[in-house]
Amino acid sequence: MPISDVGILRKILSEKENEMTWVDAIIKPITVLWLGKVSHNHILLPRSSFCSKAVVFSPPVVKMPPNLKFLQDAGSLTAAVTLAEVLEHPRIRVAILGCGMMGQEHVSYICGYPKDLRIDYLADPFQPSLDAAKKVLSEFRDRVQGNGSDEDQCHQPMFLQTEDELFQHVDNIDLLVIATPNYLHADSLIKWGKQDIAILCEKPVAVSQDQINRLHELTHHPEFRARVWTAMEYRYMPAIAKLLSLVPSTIGDLKMITIRENRYPFLHKVQEWNRDPAKTGDTLVEKCCHFFDLFRLITGQEVKLPEVRALAQRGLNYHEETPVFGVDRPIIDSAYVVMPFDGGNQTKENTNPEDQSKTVGTIGCLELCMYCEGSRHQEEIIVTGTKGRLEAYLPENKVFSFERPSMELWDDRSIPPPPSSVRRQVFDCSDAKEIHGIEDEIPTHGGYHYSSTAVEWYRLLGAMRHHSKTGTFLPEVSLQDGMAAVQIGLQASTAIVNEQQGGEK
Repeated sequence: MPISDVGILRKILSEKENEMTWVDAIIKPITVLWLGKVSHNHILLPRSSFCSKAVVFSPPVVKMPPNLKFLQDAGSLTAAVTLAEVLEHPRIRVAILGCGMMGQEHVSYICGYPKDLRIDYLADPFQPSLDAAKKVLSEFRDRVQGNGSDEDQCHQPMFLQTEDELFQHVDNIDLLVIATPNYLHADSLIKWGKQDIAILCEKPVAVSQDQINRLHELTHHPEFRARVWTAMEYRYMPAIAKLLSLVPSTIGDLKMITIRENRYPFLHKVQEWNRDPAKTGDTLVEKCCHFFDLFRLITGQEVKLPEVRALAQRGLNYHEETPVFGVDRPIIDSAYVVMPFDGGNQTKENTNPEDQSKTVGTIGCLELCMYCEGSRHQEEIIVTGTKGRLEAYLPENKVFSFERPSMELWDDRSIPPPPSSVRRQVFDCSDAKEIHGIEDEIPTHGGYHYSSTAVEWYRLLGAMRHHSKTGTFLPEVSLQDGMAAVQIGLQASTAIVNEQQGGEK
């Protein structure tokens, strides 16, 4: 019997008062007390408004979930909770699957939304990662709530070692965060996909064509119920968000887009899984699915997959490192990928069908180098159209806008344009809240992605609230978006293999 209304609860408690030794329904607000035993058959706990099922317990066989564990202590009355608060202002019950760097980053930002989110489960088979996540949880929770309130101490998460252990608690989870190694993402999505929960899945959602095919089958399965949001933090980086807001008004018809990343090598992970192409999908999937997602987002177009071309080099950075045991080839650490788009974009000003034949389609280029630490810019996104150009730079977090001069300003085309004829603007994008138009408080630490993860969580919370009110979940980055980005990376990797087979290997 779902309990979702305080009035209904009052009625139930008044009717069952003589049968239940665990309830005190006399005082207001309604207070539920756990006495360690019941004479009634079941204990019914209020469902979360973010999950349509009621939570039913049959003690003592089933333990209390962590978010209500403070109601139980060795069979004696130790604490109370105002149930009206739980019903009217429920916090989303979060489980983190995978407590490495990204899992820890998500923990830190979840702590920044204490009124909305609560971590009930942390799961990872690698104890050092689990310990690190515990430390992050304690540190960032204290930043928000002070040095550990009584309520804090009552809401300690459950620490688990395996996904199977976590799955046993699925009825007590509203939101699952998948932050495990890449090759495990698809299997987890399939395992949890038929459950009535929300899922934030780190990129990439798959590492092979077989996994992509299985995810397609999942999304068309009649029992697929999970509400999936793919974690693409780059979309919310302030400079990139600003660039997006300026397209197409500044540049006219979009014709070219270049994304360049100059960075340090992959960091060392547990058992070096991220140096095994079979476990990452190789670098163009693991690292570059972020950028392929941006290509689709900025252009509003799909890539013509059969026409993708790529050149790459492997292992240039790793000659000084110990080879990874069991891996027959090193990962890609530099590449060029060029791609045409299908032309169905949303950044085109001229929509006259008679003029479409005169329109040259958009072309894109990705440049990646994984052994150039210290470059002035780590990421560069350059978008060029018929009227101008936009350039976004990170970590500088600035966007530069250039508008081409008119005939009036550059009348003598036999000489270069006068400097004064080109209109230039510089946008400082250091304030994430201002760039995204967020008036509410959000976490302010930068994390690994220039505060974009804080914005991602803010938007995800908005989507979950909308679903709780309307029954409709509208992710800004869907599972299909995640699969499309991976598909481009897989196609680029295939293009490299085909090129090598036709020439030198």
